[in-house]
Amino acid sequence: MVSYVESMDGPVVKAAETALDMENINYILSFVGSEDAGELKDAFEKTLSVRELSGEAAELADFWFFETAVRLHRINWNKSYNGLKPAGMDWGPIIPKLDKAIETENIDEFLEFLLNFIREDIKSRFEDVIFKKDYDINDVEDARDYINSMLEFVDYTQKFYKYVEKG
Repeated sequence: MVSYVESMDGPVVKAAETALDMENINYILSFVGSEDAGELKDAFEKTLSVRELSGEAAELADFWFFETAVRLHRINWNKSYNGLKPAGMDWGPIIPKLDKAIETENIDEFLEFLLNFIREDIKSRFEDVIFKKDYDINDVEDARDYINSMLEFVDYTQKFYKYVEKG
């Protein structure tokens, strides 16, 4: 599964761009583990040196630094790295709404969206169970359909609860 942090407009690359623009490694350093900080610092210094050669060299060096930062970030999270993804990918509604909440320091709109989504999803699953509940006892296929729908609903809500409960 592709992650938002692997994209050219994700938070890791944005932080790396800022670090290069400000010539301050601290803008990106917190995205990698302490055991990988040395590798990132080395890449940062090399990138700054190469950037001075030409615009083309700077572009190539920057991209290499972005890849290094994202790769080290993914290692820190025990995730594989499969290269940078282009900017502008559709991450669905969650990422933009969450970014806006963080930017505005207001979670209300995001919570309303997320809670409505959860409410509608669970309600739809529940209504499917209720619709299938009054099956004809002599129709084994309808009975199985109800049982499957009911058990999937119970399993889904239990997993959802446990996931949220565990954090």
